[in-house]
Amino acid sequence: PLIAHYHLRLGDESTALSAFQRIVNDQNGRDTADFLFLPVSDASASDPDHRGTHWSLLLVDRRNREGPAAYHYDSFRGQNDEFAAMLAQRLGTRLEPVRMTQQRNGYDCGVFVVDGTRALVRRLARRDRPAVLHLDNLVADREQLQRRLSTATNSARAGAAAAEPESSTQIADPAEFW
Repeated sequence: PLIAHYHLRLGDESTALSAFQRIVNDQNGRDTADFLFLPVSDASASDPDHRGTHWSLLLVDRRNREGPAAYHYDSFRGQNDEFAAMLAQRLGTRLEPVRMTQQRNGYDCGVFVVDGTRALVRRLARRDRPAVLHLDNLVADREQLQRRLSTATNSARAGAAAAEPESSTQIADPAEFW
């Protein structure tokens, strides 16, 4: 995510366009992405030692290709608002306000990004598409996320052990992960 974030936010125009096209185009070069989930970081582009202290989420709704909208979900008092606004502008979207539950500590931003993405994907998959998708009732649960990741890892390992060399490893039940 950090590399894509760098190219989209700070790379030159051709690099940013190339990164964007790799994200939205399928293997045949067709633009098929209606929604983009982009992690936003406060990492420094000029200081490699400052890799960032906070993550948030930018959802880009591209169903209307002529007027895409972006929604920034930040669980820490809008710490990444400036970075999200720059990224949204770079992508040619209008940034719309949304509400999100606020974290109560200084370290759960990643959990909020993952659980927020998960909640949005579920709602969008159900075609639950009101004008704005607020996450002000989100309950981010670090322990539950760890259990899901542990289950997915164990399922993948078990699948790899039982799989034939030419088959790919998959999570036994992806619905349990998401």
